[in-house]
Amino acid sequence: MAEDSDLERTEPASPKRLEQAREEGDVPRSRELSTCTILLAAGSALWMMGDGLVRHLTHSLVTGLSLERALIYDHNLLFTKIASSLMDVLMAFAPVAVLLLIVALGSPLLIGGWLFSAKALTPNFSRMNPISGLGNMISARAGVELLKAIFKTILVGSVALIVIMGQKNAIFGLPQESLTQGIAHVGHMMGVCFLAIVGALVLIAAIDAPYQMWHYANKLKMTHQEVVQESKEANGNPQIKAKIRQQQREMARRRMMSEIPTADVVVTNPTHFAVALKYTEGGMGAPKVVAKGADEVAAKIRELAKEHRVPLLEAPPLARALYKHTDLGDEIPETLYSAVAEVLAYVFQLRTFRERGGLRPHEPNNLYVPPELDPNNQAGARI
Repeated sequence: MAEDSDLERTEPASPKRLEQAREEGDVPRSRELSTCTILLAAGSALWMMGDGLVRHLTHSLVTGLSLERALIYDHNLLFTKIASSLMDVLMAFAPVAVLLLIVALGSPLLIGGWLFSAKALTPNFSRMNPISGLGNMISARAGVELLKAIFKTILVGSVALIVIMGQKNAIFGLPQESLTQGIAHVGHMMGVCFLAIVGALVLIAAIDAPYQMWHYANKLKMTHQEVVQESKEANGNPQIKAKIRQQQREMARRRMMSEIPTADVVVTNPTHFAVALKYTEGGMGAPKVVAKGADEVAAKIRELAKEHRVPLLEAPPLARALYKHTDLGDEIPETLYSAVAEVLAYVFQLRTFRERGGLRPHEPNNLYVPPELDPNNQAGARI
C-alpha cells in the first residue's frame, strides 16, 4: 500500500500518539516566543535597575583604576583587589542574571512544557543523509521559516529605523550636553530603541506560537486506519471481543439451562419472563434464582421445566420483580420472602399430591409484591 498522504490524515492525534511524540522529544516549540520573553525580561530589568547598575559599575571602575603604592609592590594584594573588583561586577549583574535564568527556564512552560527525553539524545544517523537534508531545505516548512525570517528582518529593521529617526534631533544634540547627561541620555535612547524592537518581536511571537501549535497538531494527525489499529492494539479487536462475549453468554446460558431440572418452581409472566427458583432446607438461607430469562429464553426455560416436570406458576408481578431485582445465583430479596414462601408451600404440597394423591392444592392467587419492586405497578400488585 502506498504511504498515506497528508490529505488522508484527517483524524486528530490520539493521547497515545501525543505521548509517544513527547517521549521522542517532539513537542511544539516557538523560538520566537522564547527569544521575545528573554529579551523583554532583560530590557525590563535594565530599565528598572539600570541606574543602580550604572552607579555600581562606575564605583567599581573608579575603585579598580585607583592603585595604591603598596599594590604595585605586593602581587598578592593586587590579585585580591582584582578579585574583589570582579566579584563586585558579578554581584551587580547577579539580579539581572537570576531573572534571565528564571525566564529562560520558565519560557518552555508557555508552549510545550518542560521535557527531558533520552531518545532525543540518541544519535540518529538518518539526519546526516544529504538527500533528506536537501528535501528539508525545499519543504513547505523551510519556505515558511524563510518568509518568517524575511518578515522579522523587515519588521525589526522598520521599527529600529522609525525609533532612530524619531530620536534624530536628540542624537545630534548629544555633543552639546555634558558627559554625565550625554551618557544618561544615550542610555535612555538605547533603552527605548531596545524595548521598541522587543515590542516588534512580541508581534512576531504572537503569530509564531499559534502557528507552531497548529503545525505540530497537523504533523501528528492520523489516518482513520491508524486510529482503528491503535484502538485494536489498546482494547483488542472489537470483532474478536464480541465473539468472545457471545461465547461467554452461550456458556453461561448452557450452565443456566442445566440448572432448570433441579429447580423447585418456575415463576412466569406468563410469556415475557420466567424465573426458576430453588430452595434446599438447611443448605440455603433463602431461595435462590438458578435461571431467568425474557421472551425466547423464557420460552426455553418453560419448555425445559415442562420436560422435567418442574411446576410452572403464573405470577406476573412476582416474575417481573424477581427478574429485575435478582441475578443468577442470588438469594431473593427479603421483601419477597412472604410471596415466595407461599409459592414454595404450594410447590411442596403439589409434590406431595403427586406422590401420595389426595386433594390437589390450589394455586396461590393473592401474592403481594411491594410496589417499588414491580416495574409495571407502582401502586402494589396482587394476583
